[in-house]
Amino acid sequence: QVQLVESGGGLVQDGGSLRLSCAASGSIFRVNAMTWYRQAPGKEREYVATTSGGSTTYADSVKGRFTISRDDAKNTVYLQMNSLKPEDTAVYYCNAVVQYSLYGVGRNYWGQGTQVTVSS
Repeated sequence: QVQLVESGGGLVQDGGSLRLSCAASGSIFRVNAMTWYRQAPGKEREYVATTSGGSTTYADSVKGRFTISRDDAKNTVYLQMNSLKPEDTAVYYCNAVVQYSLYGVGRNYWGQGTQVTVSS
């Protein structure tokens, strides 16, 4: 069993910064792709950013403002969010693809979400 625990959300003013963390724990051999998604009220969950195999990708809406990084020794992914806008307000979720063993299939896990609110 694997758990993902997010932290770092909160209330910030327009133009401010926050850093989110998501730590994976449990029966882990290796964490592969780690991804951040977000869901605003009344909207569908949307992709934010991924780190996988040394590469990173971003949604156009956050490029140049958000930075995803990871610490593999801690099985943790971060999302540094700068120049925040009111439209970034959402619940942010992390997703991780986790292997239990060297030849095992990766399985998807989700965190419980952390609220980010940007006031204008």
